[in-house]
Amino acid sequence: MEMTGIPFGTTDWSLVEPTSHSGETGVATWRTCHFGAIRVRRVDYSPGYVADHWCTKGHILLCLEGELHTELQDGRTFLLRPGMSYQVADNAEPHRSSTPVGARLFIID
Repeated sequence: MEMTGIPFGTTDWSLVEPTSHSGETGVATWRTCHFGAIRVRRVDYSPGYVADHWCTKGHILLCLEGELHTELQDGRTFLLRPGMSYQVADNAEPHRSSTPVGARLFIID
């Protein structure tokens, strides 16, 4: 990834307008900024959130709070706690997320 045409700036995530996205259960609240072709989000999953789809988008994801359970379509599962991250390429390995306790994530894609 090459980042060009993005001047230095700061983001106060509390001022970014949230959008709600229902899961199979629970809600994901996204605060989204775009910097050129790069989407950057702070995402909050409610306790009990379960994604309603398999995602094929590539991400770099950092768990800030709570815990995130990620299942790959091949059956492997991963648990992220605060300070842990994962990365996956576009169209590489379909994945979906859930959390019993809620989670706050920082995602770049």
